[in-house]
Amino acid sequence: MNIAFYGSSLLSSYWNGAATYYRGVLGELARRGHRITFFEPDAFDRQQHRDIDPPEWAEVVVWDATPEACRAVLARAGEADAVVKASGVGVFDDELLEGVLDQAAPGALRIYWDVDAAATLEEIAGQSDHPLRRRLPEFDLVLTYGGGPPVVERYTGFGARQCIPVYNALDPATHHPVPPNARFQADLNFLANRLPDREVRVEEFFLRAAALLSDRPFLIGGNGWETKAMPANVRGIGHVGTADHNAFNCTPLAVLNVARDSMANIGFSPATRVFEAAGAAACLITDAWEGIEQFLAPDKEVLVARDGQDVAQHLQALTPERARAIGDAALRRVSRDHTYALRGEQVDAILRRELAAKREMVAA
Repeated sequence: MNIAFYGSSLLSSYWNGAATYYRGVLGELARRGHRITFFEPDAFDRQQHRDIDPPEWAEVVVWDATPEACRAVLARAGEADAVVKASGVGVFDDELLEGVLDQAAPGALRIYWDVDAAATLEEIAGQSDHPLRRRLPEFDLVLTYGGGPPVVERYTGFGARQCIPVYNALDPATHHPVPPNARFQADLNFLANRLPDREVRVEEFFLRAAALLSDRPFLIGGNGWETKAMPANVRGIGHVGTADHNAFNCTPLAVLNVARDSMANIGFSPATRVFEAAGAAACLITDAWEGIEQFLAPDKEVLVARDGQDVAQHLQALTPERARAIGDAALRRVSRDHTYALRGEQVDAILRRELAAKREMVAA
């Protein structure tokens, strides 16, 4: 089927953590015979920080962040069998939402794909006139980046016809073990953009741990941290492109994942970084959140920390041999249970089932 996807960016991970998720799921859908057209705005300097060229499996339409260009790309929604509005495009989100619903063909699937469901649900909870909340029942389907049963219950409570989580995963062709790189050498590496709803947790889980282990090297990558006060043993390196993620994960003794507030509160929301690190056979330390054992086994495939003190204690107890054993076990687990090939199979089945049901309903 023809799929029109309106999202933040397929080509750039710059201020866009969903990029590898889009590439993983949509690339697998293309391999299953679907035609993908991805519409992304020229915004936030993403086009100046591309990680990849347009892939052969998708048509990528980059549009100027203007009302006229927004209307022009929405005019193409009527060509598709399935039209997807992703959350967090960053510009003209309300207009894209309305346009996808209004301009999709009568027999096409209308899908809202939420890559930050917990935050979205918090936002619409207090706004009865929010465009998404007002028009949510018009979507045939809500797909989410994560969130598990709590997100499904809340979305259906707001009127969604159905909500299905499609979790992050591993693309073994993109994320895999590589030799270490001296640029990323440290005892603990952390990669994330600086965002208001994660900063306090970063201070606790990363910066406090660094302060407690002042004689050990820590490394932080991502946008926005250059103005943040850091302990002397923390080195910042700014944006790390997708091509360097493997070396970033493979080089240190361990890597850290810190969830955003909303994802930590609702649980069942492993970040893309979790699967990237596991795919590189890195020893991952993650902050505690409900549902982690659904993805990786604590103490065997991942180390779980309740606070910065736990992070420090994990590092103190960690030997290179144990770090390798945990990383190798994580790689085996995600390679078996959490690949984008499996996610693509899941979404392919959903789309075919739902489109057939929609067309049968329209024909009746």
